[in-house]
Amino acid sequence: MNINATIFGQAIAFILFVWFCMHYIWPPLMATIEDRQKEITDSLVFAENAKKESEVTKSSANAVLQEAKKDAQAIIEMANARYSQILEKAIIEAEKERKKIVTQAMARINIERQKVKEELCQHLALLTVEGAEKILERSINESDHENVINTLITKLSKGIV
Repeated sequence: MNINATIFGQAIAFILFVWFCMHYIWPPLMATIEDRQKEITDSLVFAENAKKESEVTKSSANAVLQEAKKDAQAIIEMANARYSQILEKAIIEAEKERKKIVTQAMARINIERQKVKEELCQHLALLTVEGAEKILERSINESDHENVINTLITKLSKGIV
C-alpha cells in the first residue's frame, strides 16, 4: 500500500471522527460543562447572598440582644426600686407596731404597778392595824413594845402577812 493513501485514509477517518464528535458528542458535553459552570456561579452567588443575609441577621440579632439587655436592666432596676419601697413600708409598719406594743406594755406595767401599790398599801395597813392591836393587847412595857415593832418590821421587810 501506498503511504499517501494511508495518510489520506487516516485524514478522512480523523475528519469524520472530528465531524462526528463536533455534531454528536461536543454539544452535549459543552452543554453539561456550561450547566455546571452556571450551577457553580449560581452557588457562589447564593453563598454570597447567604453570607450577606447572615451578617444582616447577625447584626439584627445583636441589636435585639442589646435591646433585651436594656429591657432586662430596666426590669431589674424597677424590681430593686419596688423592693426598696416594700422594705421601707415594712419598716414603717413594724415601727408603728413596735410603738403600739410598747405603749400597751407600758400601760399594763403602770396598771400592774398601781395594783401592787394598792396591795402594798392594804398589806401595810393590815400590818399596822395588827401591830396596833398587839400593842394595845399587851401591857405597855418597853421591851414588849420593841419586840412587837421588830416583828412588824421583819414582817414588812419579808412581805409576810
